[in-house]
Amino acid sequence: MLSSPLHLAPMMDWSDRHWRAFVRLITPGAVLYTEMVTTGALLHGDAERHLRFDASEHPVVLQLGGSEPGDLARAARLGEAQGYNAINLNCGCPSDRVQRGRFGACLMKEPELVAGCVRAMRDAVSVPVTVKCRLGVDDHDSYGELVRFIDTVAGSGCATFIVHARKAWLQGLSPKENREIPPLDYDRVVRLKAERSDLEVIVNGGIARADQAAGLMDRGLDGVMIGRAAYQDPWCLTAMEGALLAAPTPADDRHAVLAAYLPYIESALQDGVPLKAITRHVLGLFNGLPGARRWRQILSEQAHRPGAGPELLLQAACAVGEPSAARAA
Repeated sequence: MLSSPLHLAPMMDWSDRHWRAFVRLITPGAVLYTEMVTTGALLHGDAERHLRFDASEHPVVLQLGGSEPGDLARAARLGEAQGYNAINLNCGCPSDRVQRGRFGACLMKEPELVAGCVRAMRDAVSVPVTVKCRLGVDDHDSYGELVRFIDTVAGSGCATFIVHARKAWLQGLSPKENREIPPLDYDRVVRLKAERSDLEVIVNGGIARADQAAGLMDRGLDGVMIGRAAYQDPWCLTAMEGALLAAPTPADDRHAVLAAYLPYIESALQDGVPLKAITRHVLGLFNGLPGARRWRQILSEQAHRPGAGPELLLQAACAVGEPSAARAA
């Protein structure tokens, strides 16, 4: 079982270590996830670069993409050795590239293979191994097929499932369209939890408000996973923590979060990270406040310039107003 009912989704090109270090300052209680990392990238590429994370990120989960049990076991060992709190297997991504590698959402058509992958990883590591999936894929989207997938994989020892409450179309829709066009069906996830009460079931997909998240928890689910809503408006996570955690410790105000993030930025710049690779993750910090547009404009236009440093963020933040204004928002 995982340590919190609030989870921040693995998002390709978005949930890198710079984003995770930033958002941890806003939500001390959420479980963070890496972008999906393929077994090939870890076993044949620069594993240290893919696995690196800041100690402040705990609890943090490594999401793996793959379908070969032996490779997944070796990749999981690398993740555990690096200090990740759990390993998650991606059975939900519908992109063409992922399908060509025979992993992601297409694995829902092969529950026995997924069970073998989970078993191999569980044999290799002592941290929890979890699975993120969809309701189904293509025309294989009946409730019975979902239950067969869950039961087969649970039989290999997986106790935690994060279910994106949409099915995936493997052909004809882009990954973005697959996040928006197939209709959400929270009722099916709630039913799954009610009928498999021994499993931890976390729901994902379309969750953007604290009351919405709390309502899903009230229906018996064990947790909610927030994705792009948190990336685009990270301050929404303070309300999420207040709604879902018994003893939330929300950030004081947005300017305080920015000030706390500056030492991380300085360290990353010393390691050779371009400033623009960091500032792209904080553009939504002041969403909804007067001056937020100017904040985004300054960072977007100037972060790529040679010599740009942390002082640029302080300059841009002046457009938003005094900390007291942010505190009252």
